[in-house]
Amino acid sequence: MNFTVAQSASAAQALGFVTELQQHFARRLAAVAGDQTSLFKAVNWLRDHGRHGGGTRLGCADHACYQRASINVSQVHYDDLPEKRLGAATALSTIIHPRHPLLPSVHIHISWTEMKSGEGYWRMMADLNPAIVHEADRQRFRQALADACPDTSLFAHACAQGDAYFMIPVLQRHRGVMHFYLEQYRSDDTAADAELARRIGFAATNAYADIIRDRLPTLAAVTAQQQQAQLDYHTLYAFQVLTLDRGTTTGLMVHDQNDVGILGSLPARLNRALLASWLPRMPDPQQALLQAILDCLPDGHVVTIDDACKQRLAAALRQHYQDYPEALSMQASGDITPPTVANHQA
Repeated sequence: MNFTVAQSASAAQALGFVTELQQHFARRLAAVAGDQTSLFKAVNWLRDHGRHGGGTRLGCADHACYQRASINVSQVHYDDLPEKRLGAATALSTIIHPRHPLLPSVHIHISWTEMKSGEGYWRMMADLNPAIVHEADRQRFRQALADACPDTSLFAHACAQGDAYFMIPVLQRHRGVMHFYLEQYRSDDTAADAELARRIGFAATNAYADIIRDRLPTLAAVTAQQQQAQLDYHTLYAFQVLTLDRGTTTGLMVHDQNDVGILGSLPARLNRALLASWLPRMPDPQQALLQAILDCLPDGHVVTIDDACKQRLAAALRQHYQDYPEALSMQASGDITPPTVANHQA
């Protein structure tokens, strides 16, 4: 590691787990792509020059198999700041956007948050996001998570929470087709909780890699209609991330030292005209937010989201919620709204 790590034993165990999961997922995706040596490039970032942690992002862009892929591991801690309530936050966040429109995107987030009071909890998210729905993929992904979470009532609860979180009210549709979400999860058995996080993480990554591996050889050449469907869906995906996703927004509000990594979930290209067409549907003050997002984008019908654009978008989102802090209540949530920003404050 090129940054300091948390002193807590449980935070160290969580970092070891998510790093293992990161490397495992990268190997699986590289094997599917037939590129074991050069697919992913490592990018490091530091929190306060590494004094309070940092992370490593494995990413690729415009590959023959993946349009965009990001597998980020991070740990932020405040061991030397007794006034902070947060002890350490350790996470894996990954977003994969395949190149072929018939292959689904995926988002997986597994994190351990530990307060200095000794309390800690897991956040587990896994959602399948196709531009063009293939029901067998949805069923396969769902079954893998159901098998990893044998408590049927807990699994049903996680699916319901995911459906609530990934609902896009102004468009009256969900972002994806299968959503699993447990927020601030903890029971009386900390070892069992960690094991559940491990099972969910490996089940989601393996199921997704298996879907891409098995579907890729069967796909025909991409049609113009499929390309348009993917472009329009990627626009919807970015719309949800930039206007609703609480994890993205709070990450940007807490610090500005990993803006490109936090916005690693954005697809490579968007339909700017489609995005602009949703302006009249936005309530105040989020209409101003969408306009600010549009102002960050290049001109044209199909626009590319590069790192410079991500920096502009991050600054625009940060400024918007500084101007309209009440709008944070309009962000996506399940039954529990995590106090992420407050955790990082004194």
